[in-house]
Amino acid sequence: MVATLLVIFILGYLLIACEHVLHVNKATFALIMCSLLWAVYALLGHDAALSSDLIEALGDTCEIVVFLIGAMTIVELIDRYGGFRVITDRIHAKDKRKLMWILSLFAFFLSSVLDNMTTTIIMVMMLRRMIKDMNERWTFACVIVLAANAGGAWSPIGDITTIMLWMKNYVSSVDLIVNLILPSLVSVCIPVLIASHLIPASKMEPLNTQDNRVGYDLYAERPRLSMLILICGVAGLIFVPIFKTMTHLPPYMGILFSLGVLWLLTELLVRHYNLDGKIEGRVSQVIRSIDMSTILFFLGILMAVAALSQAGILTSLAEWLNEKYHDVYIINGIIGVLSSIVDNVPLVAACMEMYPVANDAMVAAAADPAYTALFVEDGLFWHLLTFCAGVGGSLLIIGSAAGVVAMGIEKIPFTWYLKRITWLAFIGYLAGIGVIWLETLLLF
Repeated sequence: MVATLLVIFILGYLLIACEHVLHVNKATFALIMCSLLWAVYALLGHDAALSSDLIEALGDTCEIVVFLIGAMTIVELIDRYGGFRVITDRIHAKDKRKLMWILSLFAFFLSSVLDNMTTTIIMVMMLRRMIKDMNERWTFACVIVLAANAGGAWSPIGDITTIMLWMKNYVSSVDLIVNLILPSLVSVCIPVLIASHLIPASKMEPLNTQDNRVGYDLYAERPRLSMLILICGVAGLIFVPIFKTMTHLPPYMGILFSLGVLWLLTELLVRHYNLDGKIEGRVSQVIRSIDMSTILFFLGILMAVAALSQAGILTSLAEWLNEKYHDVYIINGIIGVLSSIVDNVPLVAACMEMYPVANDAMVAAAADPAYTALFVEDGLFWHLLTFCAGVGGSLLIIGSAAGVVAMGIEKIPFTWYLKRITWLAFIGYLAGIGVIWLETLLLF
């Protein structure tokens, strides 16, 4: 059974990784792989306990899926009302090197609230108004990808992997931010410092005012309305970790509350400003634009990983890694590199199944208490995993949703990124891990 499950999983991942070559949405393969894994698990003698196993796995997965639907709807709502134009129209620089720093830092902090894919779309589309030369624009776009991926690594709502770890109490919001914001920032600043010297320090070009793809025309007519939705939308996202801390309810309850409040607000605004037929600004209309293929991909991939967990494969893998390396830096370093080839979502999901959160009793009973203590909530292993899985995805352009989006919008060749950006990303990746090591050494 184990061999059959592994063959299905590996073949499924090869097909997912080749999405841009096959031109078939990766959700297709994720759903097929998920169904086949559970079917094999059931057919080979586990049908007795299948119902409870499946329900438990589906319940855990749906918590994340519901959260994503709510968060993606809020982001789409902000964009529909032109909220992102409020931000992009306020970015100014005297020369291109300064512009790279501004855009990178802006993407870094923006992706800590939005997801890295949405941040990259906004920033790369904005580049078309600012940079005419294709190679220069590619360099800017790739640096934005690095910044967006790193920015999502230190925030509990910045990336799907951090959301997963945070929702299941592997990490807490405050400790995650305190421990990872500096390593993540270093992993961006070093590549930007080098990349900024790879482009000429020339003056900024006039804005391309003919490109209307950034934001929405409503901003030109009613800027205060766009500002209102931007503030309320971002506040709704930031409210989620506060709500979780106050009530101890799962994060998806907080995102549903924020979405409900925004839904009520937009209903009132549509009626007051008579926006029907102009922007389709109701949540019931906006939700049609949500990328359901992405939602279904996460559903399929998380359920596939759950099948491997139920079969005991992930536990065996964790034991092998512990025996072979027995070092959290090496284990997570490998995971980070793998996340540039294989999507970081299943890698993190697999690690969550492979390594349970340790408690005091587990630490006391362990053969190596010091090592087991690294796996407690907010332990070094989980912070390293969050950083490596998020930042490691930048090593290849196909290693993250942000990279794939930038590749699709700007038609950036895989080999171009590999030659010019991968080494920058790797330097930043190692530097960030080094900062985590220094923090641990100095603080503990």
